[in-house]
Amino acid sequence: MTPDPHAVRGTRPMVAPEVAPGLELFPTRDIDADMLAAIRAAGPLFPPPPLSAEEAAVRREERFVPGPAGGPGVRVLFYTPPGTAAAPRPAYLHMHGGGYILGNADFSDKSNRAFAAALDAVVVSVDYRLAPETRWPGPVEDCHAALVWLHGDADALGVDRARIAIGGESAGGGLAAMLALMARDRGQVPVCFQYLDSPMLDDRTGSASDPHPYAGEFIWTAASNRFGWSALLGCAAGSDAVPAGAVPARVANLASLPPAYIAVGALDLFVEEDIEYARRLIRAGVPAELHVTPGIYHGFTVAGPDTPQARRHIASARAAFARAFAPEAAPAVIAAAPALAEPA
Repeated sequence: MTPDPHAVRGTRPMVAPEVAPGLELFPTRDIDADMLAAIRAAGPLFPPPPLSAEEAAVRREERFVPGPAGGPGVRVLFYTPPGTAAAPRPAYLHMHGGGYILGNADFSDKSNRAFAAALDAVVVSVDYRLAPETRWPGPVEDCHAALVWLHGDADALGVDRARIAIGGESAGGGLAAMLALMARDRGQVPVCFQYLDSPMLDDRTGSASDPHPYAGEFIWTAASNRFGWSALLGCAAGSDAVPAGAVPARVANLASLPPAYIAVGALDLFVEEDIEYARRLIRAGVPAELHVTPGIYHGFTVAGPDTPQARRHIASARAAFARAFAPEAAPAVIAAAPALAEPA
């Protein structure tokens, strides 16, 4: 086998000791077609974590909402906090991670319940279609269809149309960035905030771009990134054949997008593309908050919610949502007990 010129090796000493045990929980092989089939056949990589009493009190419903034109209905998981709201609640449209080729909305059950409880917000998690069976723009069209439904049925759902945020982890963060661009260009639904957790934004990372010497050794590698993006795009990642508008980092105009929160680890393959996207958002006049945590790899929260890095990550993310939903609520949310966020 020809060595991968983009591969990074030898960064284990740079991993923060608090999250190092999480590395033992992930496969070490790059994802290819055979590996993808094996992972899908094996089912969930991790057993569902137990729910706290607060999380269990959040009501979860499975719904099927109208899909995009010519497409099937879209399955969503709809989370409602306990109690009767005095006014319409804010809503968070969530997209799960999985490199555009893996995962489902159920995998984020615990973190979405925790989010709904902590912020007294409705959460809608989209079970978008996966690549390579569904190429771009199918997955983001599914997410847009869910966004249109959420906005259109807001009164019946108890949702405040002016406070709809979007976001996700890894590929889910990439889809959220795509969705923000699509929502801006189509002008059907206003989005108040985009949450991009270690987002997968640039197909050129690990293919056409200069490789980072210290990022991307663990969990999601350059080779896996090429496979995931190529599966979604239907052409070679990093090539000139990439469809226009399919890759957030390739979109020239980032103006008039909703405020963004971007978080990424310094050892994450996506660190440079995420920093660059934040820089471009700021230059385009979009409020953008960027967090880069040293010693952190992609999907580090699998190491547990009680590491100092996970606690800071969850607290700062909740504070950003609170500012987007209701600025005066931010201090109370910062102090809220953290819950396990999903690995991307």
